[in-house]
Amino acid sequence: MPTKKLIERFSVAAGNVGSVVIPVDSVAAAAEYIAGKIDGSLLVPSFSTASRFKLRAALKKAGVHIEVDKLRSVAEQAEAGITGVNFAIADTGTLVLESTDEDIRLATTLPPKQFALLDPKKIVADGIKAVVSLRKFHQRDPRNYIAYVTGPSRTADIERVLTIGVHGPKELFILLVPGLSDDFMEM
Repeated sequence: MPTKKLIERFSVAAGNVGSVVIPVDSVAAAAEYIAGKIDGSLLVPSFSTASRFKLRAALKKAGVHIEVDKLRSVAEQAEAGITGVNFAIADTGTLVLESTDEDIRLATTLPPKQFALLDPKKIVADGIKAVVSLRKFHQRDPRNYIAYVTGPSRTADIERVLTIGVHGPKELFILLVPGLSDDFMEM
């Protein structure tokens, strides 16, 4: 399936589960978008594309207050977290993140808002197409954490009433940034 169709399919599926999908043309544009969506601090764990594209500097330039050290002690007070994405699954609007690093897990689960940077070339059609990459993760390290994120956190455990944000972020923003990385093993 051509990338344009996969992006469309992914965007519709992600929107159907409550995510907001925003195409941007650069990391700087992503930082500007984030600056317009938060007033508090942003957890910025270390991940390879963030380092390569100088995400922290772009966020600071856009006026975002970032937290980069000792995330465990500041995560509960942060307004948002940001990570990269290893790849995404179009038919469900799911993000797949290798999240063995605790700082990645903190940035994606504790703050009420999550921002995810995704290269559109890393969208696969369905779960079957994801198997090859998932096997590579487990061959590289059989004890890693793989997170599947499909929309904001939701539960209906309490009297079968759908509640958003109980076990994770209330809002999920997926920023499609072309040229980040086409390597599914890299976040």
